Amino acid sequence: MVGSGWRFLSGISYYTCRLSNALTSRHDVGVILMRRLLPARLYPGRERVGHSLADLRYEPSVRVFDGVDWFAVPSLFRAVRFLRSYRPDVLVLQWWTGAVLHSYLALVAAARSLGIRVVVEFHEVQDTGEARHAWAARYVRRCIQPLLRRTDGVIVHSAFDRRAVTESFGIGATPVEVALHGPFDHHEPVARRAGTPGVCRLLFFGTIRPYKGLEDLVEAFTGLGPGYHLTIVGETWEGWTLPGEMILDSPVRDRITFVNRYVADAEVNDFFAGADVVVLPYRRSSASGPLHIAMSHGVPVVVTAVGGLVEAADRYSGTVFVPPASPAELALGITRAAGLTGRRHADPSSWQSTVDAYDRLIARIGTVQENDTSSNQTAPELSPDLR
Repeated sequence: MVGSGWRFLSGISYYTCRLSNALTSRHDVGVILMRRLLPARLYPGRERVGHSLADLRYEPSVRVFDGVDWFAVPSLFRAVRFLRSYRPDVLVLQWWTGAVLHSYLALVAAARSLGIRVVVEFHEVQDTGEARHAWAARYVRRCIQPLLRRTDGVIVHSAFDRRAVTESFGIGATPVEVALHGPFDHHEPVARRAGTPGVCRLLFFGTIRPYKGLEDLVEAFTGLGPGYHLTIVGETWEGWTLPGEMILDSPVRDRITFVNRYVADAEVNDFFAGADVVVLPYRRSSASGPLHIAMSHGVPVVVTAVGGLVEAADRYSGTVFVPPASPAELALGITRAAGLTGRRHADPSSWQSTVDAYDRLIARIGTVQENDTSSNQTAPELSPDLR
């Protein structure tokens, strides 16, 4: 497994860890982490780079190489040495940003030379922040093609993503499997925290970016009346300060709590334990970590019917779907969701389903042992510096 490490912490860091741990139920798993994605000064969350904010850990049976730096030397050579020592049957690349593309190309070249199958799991066609820059978009569109030509299979989170990836990159006959996002239940639910009687507590959680639609929520909240309180917890990215400015100017800002930072895992439970309804007014999205945290806590969710979110949340009894970019419809959805409070809703997502999807894809693409019956070699034991 190759994916985001803990130094540049994001939802993909958690996903890579959760998926790797889940796969250990049926497979031997090794991990290569992308340690430094890009120069820290260019990262939206630059102030927290390297801070210890996550409590999640890899299972002891998972062999972890941490990790690869954007400047490659010498970390990328060490990662290739780890790959050669581990000799997996399948190399899985978590795709979410063009910042890792050059490293992925090198790892794929090494894997193919060893006869290792390659799988790419798409979280985005391209990061929305990168896509705003023409040079970054051109770089990804051009340089991802050599990677995809050497890819044996693709994993996506929804039928929507399958169409998007196919249309964007023309993957043709490459086998594709849909693996719905597994639950983010590593934030152990704590006892519900009682609030003010007669007040419905709304929570927006996650990074604040143009596509997240937080400005729609701030506008919708203005007309909800005194029976609602809104807490916004998130770090501002891409210079998207409009929601913060709207909060300062809001006539109901006394009923809005704004925690403008990336919070540590130790704080996440408390915010969700004090929420009656989670509101995610995205204008576009393939998947959402905050949505899965909310479902693991069993609270009602108001979410826009965009991208892969429909498939992720349509089996959750606490979901209220609303159209995107419509504060009026969002306000109506919030009032409907308030009627779903008072009970815990069951999370329909499962990591076992994700593992099943991986097994289906692996069966379709085959492995070294299945396709080269003359090879009876086993991977050598890793030296201590590669563990």
